[in-house]
Formats: sequence, C-alpha cells, structure tokens
Amino acid sequence: MEEETELNNATGATLLGVKSWFAYARVGLLALVLFGVALPLAFQIGTISALLVFVGSALFIGYRVLLLRSVQLYYDDTGVWLYSGILPWAKGRHGVLWRDVDSATFIPGFWSWSTRSYSVRIGHRFTKGSEISETNIANGDDVAGRINGLHQDMLRSGRAV
Repeated sequence: MEEETELNNATGATLLGVKSWFAYARVGLLALVLFGVALPLAFQIGTISALLVFVGSALFIGYRVLLLRSVQLYYDDTGVWLYSGILPWAKGRHGVLWRDVDSATFIPGFWSWSTRSYSVRIGHRFTKGSEISETNIANGDDVAGRINGLHQDMLRSGRAV
C-alpha cells in the first residue's frame, strides 16, 4: 500500500483509501454517451439546444468527478471516518469510534480482484445504521486489513474503550 498521507483538513488523521479508477469508469461512460450521442443529436435540433446540452453535460460530469474525488476514508485517534461532499450543504463526515468498531470487511469477487476496487464495510457493533459502507475503494482489501489491525492494536493498548 502507498505511504500514509496526512490529511490537510483533520489534525492527526491518516488517509486509508479513496475511490479507485474503476469508480470513474461509470462517469467516463456517461460522458461518452452525453458528448458522443446526445450532443450530436442536439446539434441536429439547433445550435442553442446543442449549447444547452454541452453546458449541462459539462457541469454534470464535472460535478460527478469532483464528488468522487472528495471521498476520503481515514482514521484518527478516535475512530474511522468517511468524508465526502463538495457542495456546502452536502459536505460531511460520518464514522465509527474505535470502541464501537465491530470489524472491517471487503467484498471479494472477480471484478473487485481484477480492478483492485472493493466495497468496504466498517461495521458498528451495536447498530447497522451507524456503519460505514462504501463502494469502489482502491485496494479496499488492504484497507479492511489495515483497519482490523489498527482496531486490534487499540483494543490491546486499552485506547478503544
């Protein structure tokens, strides 16, 4: 796994994972459809409709890419957190405290293995509503193992109480 990177927006937080390249593939396919199919069709209707399709598509694709780039799975002394969002009313983080972590798991499969893009779940030992579940995390198998190792270290040292 790559060397740990300090996050700029959280003191003492260490980045565990981000969205993999495979998460961007769906946005790439959507861009191909919008710019390769919808835009030429809009040109047949008129220049103004083509301009509207182009601007709308560019804004939508740009938003989707920025939203994927905003996803950060990280940990600090208190727990494991998932941060995402680019619009002020949609930015936020949620997580699981070390004392409440059940276990971290990843979902194996051929496509996950071949793309190194796994769905990761960090379970909450008391409630399903408070767990972290995120798809297409780069090297998610390593991320889940790392979280479980850190959790065990926290339990042994008595810091996860």
